[in-house]
Amino acid sequence: MSSSNTLRLVFPQWQGGNNAPYYFGAQLLNWLAPAPQGVVEHVDVEQPTEQPLKNENGLMGRQALLNQLKDARAKIDKHAPDSIVILGGDCLVDLAPFAYLNEKYDGELAVLWVDAHPDILTPEQFEHAHAQVLGNLLGHGDSDFTAHVKQPLKPENVCYLGVNDATEWEQQRMQTLGLKNISPTQLAEEGSEPLLAWFKATGAKHLAIHLDLDVLDPNLFRGLLFANTDYAEGALDGIAQGKLSIRQVVDALADVSKVSQVVGLGITEHLPWDALALKQMMEQLPLIGVTH
Repeated sequence: MSSSNTLRLVFPQWQGGNNAPYYFGAQLLNWLAPAPQGVVEHVDVEQPTEQPLKNENGLMGRQALLNQLKDARAKIDKHAPDSIVILGGDCLVDLAPFAYLNEKYDGELAVLWVDAHPDILTPEQFEHAHAQVLGNLLGHGDSDFTAHVKQPLKPENVCYLGVNDATEWEQQRMQTLGLKNISPTQLAEEGSEPLLAWFKATGAKHLAIHLDLDVLDPNLFRGLLFANTDYAEGALDGIAQGKLSIRQVVDALADVSKVSQVVGLGITEHLPWDALALKQMMEQLPLIGVTH
């Protein structure tokens, strides 16, 4: 596939996780990424302010998220790409691109969801939409968002990589939906074989990969929610943390890309605390800062 027909979508959405640093994290991801060889579009996202988000009928920042979802889809449709790279932003940024790709490939898209969390909650469980995105892509959850999924993913065409310590509700829901998971332990013990077996069983040719950076072990990679030293002790207790290394992720994705045509890659949830602290520090320095 010609890389010139790959759209790069820079999508610094932060409202889905109600976490302003996602805005900067997406921009830094775009700066760090290799130079694009195709078209680049930037989704219109309002810069975070001191004004807190409001819960709008069960979801934080609902209207802003819907506006951004529509803008993302319009920019995708404008180019009708064969493949899309998404640089986010919270996990919800993959809703419009993956919905588009499944339509383009006649409902036969396979999706590898590389994440520590299942992302299948509904507003009844959680008010942050970024934890609901895969459920939406499967046709479940809030109707304002599922309305943008014309052709839901087939559950058998979805596989998790890295989900661990899921809640009892999540485990039951994963089982009800029939979603396969390759845990960090299974990956360490068996390598990529279960992943390749899953993809072969789908019969699909095209693959989209959702890469939530929080699948990584925060002791090995620090640009994650769990590495923020400002959180009070115990504030994130009960939330699963990633257990994979960068090498494990790179190797697994390299192996599956050899047997598939990768048409989607979303990289999300980048929270570069050190870079953000340095940025804020420089804003306060003489000659260079905004307060000199």
